[in-house]
Amino acid sequence: MMTKPTSLSVGRLASPSFTSLRQTYARYGVLAALIVLCIALSLATPYFMTLENWTDILRQTSINGILAIGMTYVVLTGGIDLSVGALLAFSGMVTAWLATGGGYPPAVAVLAGLGAGAALGAISGLLVARMAVPSFVATLGMLSAARGATYIYNDGMPVSDLPPGLLSIGGGQILHVPVPIVIFGVVIAVSWFVLRFTVYGRYIYAVGGNARSAKTSGIDTRKVYFAVYVISGLLAGLAGVLLAARTTAALPQAGVSYELDAIAAVVIGGTSLSGGTGTLGGTVVGALLIGVINNGLNLLGVSSYYQQVIKGVIIVGAVLLDSSRKKN
Repeated sequence: MMTKPTSLSVGRLASPSFTSLRQTYARYGVLAALIVLCIALSLATPYFMTLENWTDILRQTSINGILAIGMTYVVLTGGIDLSVGALLAFSGMVTAWLATGGGYPPAVAVLAGLGAGAALGAISGLLVARMAVPSFVATLGMLSAARGATYIYNDGMPVSDLPPGLLSIGGGQILHVPVPIVIFGVVIAVSWFVLRFTVYGRYIYAVGGNARSAKTSGIDTRKVYFAVYVISGLLAGLAGVLLAARTTAALPQAGVSYELDAIAAVVIGGTSLSGGTGTLGGTVVGALLIGVINNGLNLLGVSSYYQQVIKGVIIVGAVLLDSSRKKN
């Protein structure tokens, strides 16, 4: 005897395919959005799909992408780093000043800039890991302190006339590929290996997923928390060196609101703000999506004021998307 299917049984039969569709959307939705956006922009302006324009997009994305990768380490542990834009400016200023007024070789100046970013990141890490200061508060304080120190460093004046050895980092090429893009690729490869194949990478996911269980399992959670802020600071320092070398000067106001782009790239890429879930590939796609949006708005002549509004909408949308993922 055949029975008429009820609405409940129909819902149960449909749920596997719906779940599969939802999982596919969660995994490839951002990539699909990037492809659709590229198609739309290529139809809107013929300059978008040129090699020169895509080189500009990748060169700009390399700096924001490096910041976003550092942010990924922090967010995977359930934290946030609001200071990366200020650390970028401070590190760039230290590097430029040592290479010009200090008279040090470019290599020494670059190492000092990287060290400055890592050191300030370590202070945030100590506040979070040792003193249990919420990451939002610790890095917000670091943002203000580092930004102020950047203005004090050279009395609020930019540092220009950088030596050729330093400028080659921002304007040079390796096998016809701009150096910032090459460095971005190296950072992606190293971070992908660390997060996917090392014990430390597994510890980051474990701490972000459930810090108490990770601690019970013998993981030194304080070392994990401390290390992610050092990595974020180090990568912010690297981004600062690249930005100063590319723009031929270190500006004290550099990197303002860059932390928002980094956070947006991480969340858009699928990393949960509550930690424990996310991939580096998602962050890279998220950073590229933001880079394409910025480039497209400039090509279309959209006012910078409207661009800020659009970025704000994107960030709020990314957070809502993250909330939707957690509910599902």
